[in-house]
Amino acid sequence: MSQTQKTVGQGAQLLTDVGPVIAFILVYNIGRRVVDGDAIYWATGVFMVAVGLALTYAAIVQKRFPPMLVVSAVIVLSFGGLTIYLQDPIFVYVKPTIINLIYSFAILGSFAFGFNVWKALFGSIFTLPDRIWWILAVRWALFFQVLALINEFLWRHINDSVVSESARWFPQLAWSEGFWANGKLGIMALTFVFAMANIPIALRHQPAEENDTAKETV
Repeated sequence: MSQTQKTVGQGAQLLTDVGPVIAFILVYNIGRRVVDGDAIYWATGVFMVAVGLALTYAAIVQKRFPPMLVVSAVIVLSFGGLTIYLQDPIFVYVKPTIINLIYSFAILGSFAFGFNVWKALFGSIFTLPDRIWWILAVRWALFFQVLALINEFLWRHINDSVVSESARWFPQLAWSEGFWANGKLGIMALTFVFAMANIPIALRHQPAEENDTAKETV
């Protein structure tokens, strides 16, 4: 696969990962000005459609079913459906926690079977020694747990929705549902920074001939 094809493929993957979240945030913020308290349900519905479209795009255009996207789609459609049907946003609040914990446990659990799922997912992008794949896998597993913790911290302190005060970890803290929703932008930025911080170790351990090829294509 050429460097151009890899770049296009990675760009498409980024769109399917980030697109639904951007759609959720936009619809939520617009909805707050139009339907007020029902904005979370409209945004959830759009998010479900966007994830479904992303999965369809991956299946038809890319001719593959990315495991992480499939897991996200199943949880998004299940919890999103419950949110809308029961008119209870708690389900959509906890969804990111569950998704991130599943990712983390899937990575760590694969080690028990002598398998590195992170290498299986991204081995087509980098050629790395098994030791480096193990380091990257552990880093991402722990990072997903951090993201789960951040989401728990954020949703438990929403004060203008159905979240009870007993759910708060710190009684003195309270913010709006909008703060939680728009906080997804900060989480996306944090994920991007973390991903970039792990690029050097991958590049450092690339086979010399692949590094030379990459330099020639720049």
